[in-house]
Amino acid sequence: MQQLLAWWLFTIRGWKIEGRFHFELPKSVIIVAPHTHSFDFFVGLGIRKKMHFEFVHFLGKSELFWPPLSWFLRYLGAYPVDRHQQHNMVDQVVAIFKKKERFHLALSPEGTRKKVTKLRTGFYHIAKNAQVPIVMVGLDFPGRRVVFAAPFFVSEDEKADKYKIVQFFKDFKGYVPNLGITEDLED
Repeated sequence: MQQLLAWWLFTIRGWKIEGRFHFELPKSVIIVAPHTHSFDFFVGLGIRKKMHFEFVHFLGKSELFWPPLSWFLRYLGAYPVDRHQQHNMVDQVVAIFKKKERFHLALSPEGTRKKVTKLRTGFYHIAKNAQVPIVMVGLDFPGRRVVFAAPFFVSEDEKADKYKIVQFFKDFKGYVPNLGITEDLED
C-alpha cells in the first residue's frame, strides 16, 4: 500500500522533495504541517515510503490498538498513547525517547485538522525534555512539494522558537488551504 501511495504521489501526481533529512540524527521530533485533511495521513505514508522512513513513528490514541488493527498500526509506525489517564502525554513520549537508542517521531504542530489560533505545545516540550532536535517538514499541496528544513534544538526562548516555526510554515498551503498555519499564530 505504501509503495503504491509513493508511486502515485511522486510519479503520477508529480510531488518533489526539497531539502534533506539528516539521516545521521539518532533521534528527532519531526513536525509536519499544515495538517488540514484526513488525506494528509496517506500523503505521509507515501512520503514515508519514498524517503525510506520506516524508522519514523507517529502517535495513535490507545483506543485504536485492538487486534487486528493494532498490528497494522504498529506496522505503519504507530505508538499508542493513553489520552484519558492522569499520565502526562509529553512524559509518556519522552519516556519512549529515553528507552530507545534511535527514535524519530512525526507529529502535527497544530494537533488537529481544524483551524487553530495557536500551535499545540506538546511537540515542543517533547523535543525540549527529550533533548532532541526538531525537524520541520512543510507540505505544499498547490506546489506539490515536501520541504525539509534543517534540524534545530529548542532554545530557552520559547516565543522565538515558535516564531521561527510559524515563519517556516506560514506560506505552505494544505489540502484545505484556509486551515493552514498563519502569521496570526505568532503571539
